Amino acid sequence: MKKTTLLNQALSEVVAGMGHGDLLVIGDYGLPCPQGVRRIDLALRPGIPAFLDVVETILTELQVEAAVVAHETADRNPEVEAGLAKLLGETPVERVSHEELKQISARAVALVRTGECSPYANVILRAGVTF
Repeated sequence: MKKTTLLNQALSEVVAGMGHGDLLVIGDYGLPCPQGVRRIDLALRPGIPAFLDVVETILTELQVEAAVVAHETADRNPEVEAGLAKLLGETPVERVSHEELKQISARAVALVRTGECSPYANVILRAGVTF
């Protein structure tokens, strides 16, 4: 049995298969998944699992060199904005429009759908290298 934090089989496989520069989207319940992008649906019911809990768990196993967040998040969801800032620490964050974030999502290896039901709770993580 796996001992590390990330237990979801599908998500663990995606993270293990990511290379430098690959994109992983973590989104709220309403974020559309672009055609051709693998969807990993973790949503159980509204709010579960919470967006920030999923981000925190993924960050235990994915080396991240940069992130993309919609600039609307700061005004429309300050709790998520603050939570991401805390979790990402010194990781560079690019701010784009929500529409551009959705366009960038089309290049992701996967989109993780959480149970989050608050607006603009979305982030794109760009994989880094550990060496």
